[in-house]
Amino acid sequence: MFFRSVCTIFAIIMKIFGIGFNYLEHNKELEETLIKREEPVIFTKADSALLSGGKPFFIPDYTQRCEYETELVVRICRLGRSIAPRWAHRYYDQVTVGIDFTARDLQQRFRANGMPWELSKGFDGSAVIGEMQQLADYGDVQNLHFRLDKNGQTVQEGWTGDMLFRVDEIVSYISRFFTLKMGDLIYTGTPVGVGPVSEGDHLEGYLEGKKVLEFNVR
Repeated sequence: MFFRSVCTIFAIIMKIFGIGFNYLEHNKELEETLIKREEPVIFTKADSALLSGGKPFFIPDYTQRCEYETELVVRICRLGRSIAPRWAHRYYDQVTVGIDFTARDLQQRFRANGMPWELSKGFDGSAVIGEMQQLADYGDVQNLHFRLDKNGQTVQEGWTGDMLFRVDEIVSYISRFFTLKMGDLIYTGTPVGVGPVSEGDHLEGYLEGKKVLEFNVR
């Protein structure tokens, strides 16, 4: 019984990585610039940030502007460190649509003061994730379309071919600093069209036209 409990604990522990500024038009949307950075912008979220199974998202009381950022999420399927880009495709096998919720007012304040902005990104429930899909069923990870509907209206659309840093580059880069383990998740960046949510909103995420994510905002 003790061994089973320990295994269960370790099975649910994963790392959640986020990629910032990975689509040019979104970069312009936030910073009014189309400049590509020399390296990916990486941040992490606590494991308690993960929200799955269609559970509702509760807007935190410490933000006045909580915004959705719809993203393709990839799941790591094997142990790896210092992975060469040409082998990176072997280290993920599932994808889905997720939302990186951001307390935008906190983020802007932290950045203006030169402070880390994990608190605006990594809070409980901020990493919403849809139903995982086998990548083999969809083909090229850099040719996937995804979108978010809010209250029945499409508010954000993305194509992974527009990424500034491709998935394989991201996996390779992260693995220089962190050992990637089975179950780790990478939110690969959001395209243009981020916006706020309000209580009562109903959100639906689609991957290649298939609904893989649905939940309510409370």
